[in-house]
Amino acid sequence: MLATDLEGLIGDYPRHGLFYEETRLLSRYRYFVNGQPPQMVVVSNVQQHSWLGYYISPAAGSEWKEDTGSGEMEQVSEETIEMKVTRTVGYGVHEDIDFTNFSQTAADISFEIELDADFADQAETFKRKQFGRLKQSWKRLSARTAELTYDYRNEHQYSHQGNRGIAHLHRGFIVRVEKAKSPVSYRDSKLRFKFKLKPGESWHTCVKFVPVVEGKKMPPLYDCRQFFGGNNELERKRMIFLSEATHFETAKDPKLAGVVEAAVLQAKTDLASLRLPDMDHGNRAWVMAAGLPIYIALFGRDTLTTGWQAALASTQMMAGALCELPKWQGKLENNWRDEQPGRMLHEAHTGPLASLYYNPRTRYYGAATPSAFYPVVLSELWHWTGDENVVKPLLRPAVLGLKWKDDYTDLFGDGFYDYRTLSSQGNKNQAWKDSGDAIVYEDGRQVDTPISTCEEQAFVYVAKLRMSEMFWFFGRHDEARRLFDQASELKKRFNDRFWMPEKKFYALGLDPERKQIKSITSNPGHLLACGIVHNEFARPVAQRILEPDMFTGWGVRTLSADHPAYDPYSYHRGAVWPVEHGSFAMGMMRYGLIDELHAIARGMFEATTLFDYNRLPECFSGHARDEEHPFPALYPKANWPQAWSSSALFSILQAMLGLYPFAAMKLLLLDPQLPDWLPEITLRNLHVGKAVTSIRFYRKGKSTRFDVVDKRGTLHILRQPSPWSLTAGVGERIKDVMESLIP
Repeated sequence: MLATDLEGLIGDYPRHGLFYEETRLLSRYRYFVNGQPPQMVVVSNVQQHSWLGYYISPAAGSEWKEDTGSGEMEQVSEETIEMKVTRTVGYGVHEDIDFTNFSQTAADISFEIELDADFADQAETFKRKQFGRLKQSWKRLSARTAELTYDYRNEHQYSHQGNRGIAHLHRGFIVRVEKAKSPVSYRDSKLRFKFKLKPGESWHTCVKFVPVVEGKKMPPLYDCRQFFGGNNELERKRMIFLSEATHFETAKDPKLAGVVEAAVLQAKTDLASLRLPDMDHGNRAWVMAAGLPIYIALFGRDTLTTGWQAALASTQMMAGALCELPKWQGKLENNWRDEQPGRMLHEAHTGPLASLYYNPRTRYYGAATPSAFYPVVLSELWHWTGDENVVKPLLRPAVLGLKWKDDYTDLFGDGFYDYRTLSSQGNKNQAWKDSGDAIVYEDGRQVDTPISTCEEQAFVYVAKLRMSEMFWFFGRHDEARRLFDQASELKKRFNDRFWMPEKKFYALGLDPERKQIKSITSNPGHLLACGIVHNEFARPVAQRILEPDMFTGWGVRTLSADHPAYDPYSYHRGAVWPVEHGSFAMGMMRYGLIDELHAIARGMFEATTLFDYNRLPECFSGHARDEEHPFPALYPKANWPQAWSSSALFSILQAMLGLYPFAAMKLLLLDPQLPDWLPEITLRNLHVGKAVTSIRFYRKGKSTRFDVVDKRGTLHILRQPSPWSLTAGVGERIKDVMESLIP
């Protein structure tokens, strides 16, 4: 990842630099023309991997006369030396630098590039913790080619809760100058070029940045000026995904319909850009980084959630996450890592602090969600693909994850699932909201652990229900009955203990004394998606999160604005997270809460218009949408793009279309409910099992209909609520089937 300031340079801001394996290689990068910084005119990404910048400087030595006319012309625009910079990022970085003399006189040019490397961990750019030995060497390979090499080595003796040893780190960085039209020299942290340009003449050089990890060089995949990709491995896999993923087309009127199309197109592009290619499982199974610029790593729950929510676009991310995570599944008890047998990974980092064991995050397990959510996502992959060869081998890690929940997380013996850290450096909170101050009582006090949050119970419930379904299909009937009975019993106990009759809402959780944590939060919205909510409680829950203290007009706050601990900027005590709304939407669909579904869908798609490219950030502030707040603020360190913010849009669309596949039965169920602001949408290239179809959905009066535009392969398409629907009656189902059969 290359992160620069708004002029395309790297100065003193800690988050800027060229990062590889979560290590900052290039920590300073600035241009000087004739001793002065050139004037930036315009810079911009072309695609996510490519960038173009225009800079200008005045021609030296001419006698410029001040212009006092209406144009207020300056020398730099009338006697121009242009510096055009082209960058592409893929493993390494390729940079083209071109000077052109647009003045009418010859120009002597002294061009310098100031640069440095520091090998700081991404998490320590504000405050350094590890200091190794850094060497650099300069080597002229020819008059026009040279290399500046940085070599960084460090070792650290560590001792953490029985984990002892000496860890070693070896990283490097090569800056290679090629095709320079004049000799290059290096002195005082600057590359130097001197040349003369006649009027209209141009000058060129290439600068390549090559990361080196444990002696392995990673040269750039892109060459000169490849704005729109090239013939390389990353580009080939990216195009496989984008070409095979579902395409979305909307009517251009009303205006918000066009926004929907633009937002989901950007979401697909962003997901492709976040791919972690070293974790590919073939061309069509891959995982993504959680977000830029901070979360460039493997995160268990992020990859699972993103894969599930984005299934309408493609199943490739689900397949990748489900194949990758068993490699990291816990095998033993290691308190420092919060690891136990069967526990699914929370995060895996490769930066210096993790690699040198300053912290346990090369392989850290301090999250409650992934172990229960893995079986849910596995069942989704089964529903979408019907591929027994892929799904069957993954049943074992799913069973082990649920066994971990049963064996290690019922700390009070009351049948509810708790969390606490055993690590001296662990996460205090380990459920959906995992920041240290996220879980609060009604009076604002922090809740001590162990804690049983409401959504973690729901995740176990739906995991056991979905595993029961898969086991039944695969002939493991005894296991299927056992899990189904456990899920049913958990649902009863949960509604007895977590429902708050006086608030008509669910408690955030149970505290160490097993008392309800009565704060009003967004967490119960996830219960709808899991189906653990009793039918009569569903509408009150959905309506409560849409009341003004919770719903900003753009989205649902993580904590009620009436709560004493509410802060609109707080990560989990007031900010709005787009990822939650994908789950809310699916839950509202399954309970038949269409007005509520349309309200949060509209809020989210309108929120995309607030941000460049219609790209939703990780989270934004909980300010109310009113005359005093025409737009909200951002969470100060929000990732943008963020994988599960992108995926949430597909989940919202899937909910509005009432779309659910059962590929093993060659069946696609539809129960579309489009709002008036999205009167028409066409899905092309939708994959269900081995079939591919295109379907046009459109409003007619107040109802929504659909036409099958194209279909390849065997697929039965029926108008029918999902079998997971908790509101559809027998009469409604029969009526829908009959309508589906009418030509």
